[in-house]
Amino acid sequence: MIQSSVMARHFSSSGDVEDKSKVGNFRTRDRAKDSVKDVKDNDQKLIQIVDAALADATQRSGKWLVCRPGCTQCCIGAFAINQLDARRLRLCLAKLALREPERAERIRERARDSIARLARDFPGDPVTGLLDRGDDAAQRFSEFANDEPCPVLDPATGNCELYESRPMTCRVFGPPVRSADGLGVCELCFQGASDKEIAACEMNPDPDDLESALLEKLEKDTGVRGDTIIAFVVAHAP
Repeated sequence: MIQSSVMARHFSSSGDVEDKSKVGNFRTRDRAKDSVKDVKDNDQKLIQIVDAALADATQRSGKWLVCRPGCTQCCIGAFAINQLDARRLRLCLAKLALREPERAERIRERARDSIARLARDFPGDPVTGLLDRGDDAAQRFSEFANDEPCPVLDPATGNCELYESRPMTCRVFGPPVRSADGLGVCELCFQGASDKEIAACEMNPDPDDLESALLEKLEKDTGVRGDTIIAFVVAHAP
């Protein structure tokens, strides 16, 4: 009888169950909000770290670094971006749409035109825009859309229209950055520089690999995993 009384107190009415369900929903939403805020705050921290590394490398590079507004060397040819990059682009385009809706729509239109040209040979899912994985897919992507201009590039000015939220690849292009193939630099920069001079200007954009941890968390929270390209992100952005 005592056990029955306890059970009765916990489950005395459907209203109690409903109230507990509401509490559970509130807690789930709160956790989701906290997760979004955590990604946002730490992503801003990541951008600050990368931009500080770029500023330092730019100062050390001096005359060797010829990047400037209107130079579009790094804006031609599709390249892979991750879901953190995609998130930044969507948020930036949404803000632009509030201030300058016509300008934002022109960017989307260029992206849709780009997809129309690229969809047939896209090395991935042309519906989701996610790239295939694996060595064969990487080889196909290396030969894909190398002459395609970025849809975010303003053809009139040669400037990036979402510059403040540009992908990580764009942020580190120019100064020497180390990869599996060694130190890579823009072919327009460091002309005539020795290997020693290039090495002295090396940029280490994310020394603690914060990006990987943030990307893993974002993909887990959203359920969307894998790389894509800018055209698909921008064309389908709200």
